[in-house]
Amino acid sequence: MYTIAKNITFNFLYSIGEYISLILDVLKSLFKKFPSWSLLREQLFNIGVMSLGVVAITGASTGIVLAAQSIYQLSSKGLTGITGVMVAKAMITELGPVLTAFMVTGRVGAAMCAELGTMKVTEQIDAIKSMAVNPNRYLIAPRFLAGVIMVPLLTTFGVMMGIVGGYLISTYYFHLSSAQYFTPMPLHITRFDIFSGALKSICFGILLITIACFKGMKTKGGAEGVGRSTTNSVVISYISILLCDFFLTMALNSLALKIKFDWHL
Repeated sequence: MYTIAKNITFNFLYSIGEYISLILDVLKSLFKKFPSWSLLREQLFNIGVMSLGVVAITGASTGIVLAAQSIYQLSSKGLTGITGVMVAKAMITELGPVLTAFMVTGRVGAAMCAELGTMKVTEQIDAIKSMAVNPNRYLIAPRFLAGVIMVPLLTTFGVMMGIVGGYLISTYYFHLSSAQYFTPMPLHITRFDIFSGALKSICFGILLITIACFKGMKTKGGAEGVGRSTTNSVVISYISILLCDFFLTMALNSLALKIKFDWHL
């Protein structure tokens, strides 16, 4: 039992080391030579434009549910006027970044891992290395840069769709006025909320792209190995996003309380 636990711990730490080494190599390649625009443009399109539909549906439906639940819970207390603030706060700081990262992981991360895994088991990556081309620079760097750019933009779009979805059901179904929904937002939504959501979306984008690429590059075992790596990459990405969200929330709020900075708009 001790030997098994020791081997699991060693393999985990070794994988963490390889993962960090991959990220550092990708960053070094980005600073040394910017990726080809054609490769970057393709990844920007695949990650960003092709994800707009699922992000829009997720954001709008989440905003609708948040607004409906808020009104049902607060109507008896006469607090329906804060519905817009609750929807906007939740979408900007937590649900927007997390749900967008989940959707991008399921739509893009899985496909990315499967693509790289297939290249690995069919020895295409070995062929790239034999031509003296760094696969991290050629295959991962464009995906990494596109993810860092597009995930925050998709998060912003998802947050906007959530606020609009909450507005539509609040005004057209529950007959809440537009002023009641939007007026309290500038008073209660601070720069800290926006900064927190933006930082989380950047971190989540880095995590989901690098984990998918790392698991794809480490694939072995033929078609079965590709499926196993794809499943593992999605599960690990989800867990990593949730853990990162928790630690970022605690760290950012602790920092804000300590420095007592004026985050208000």
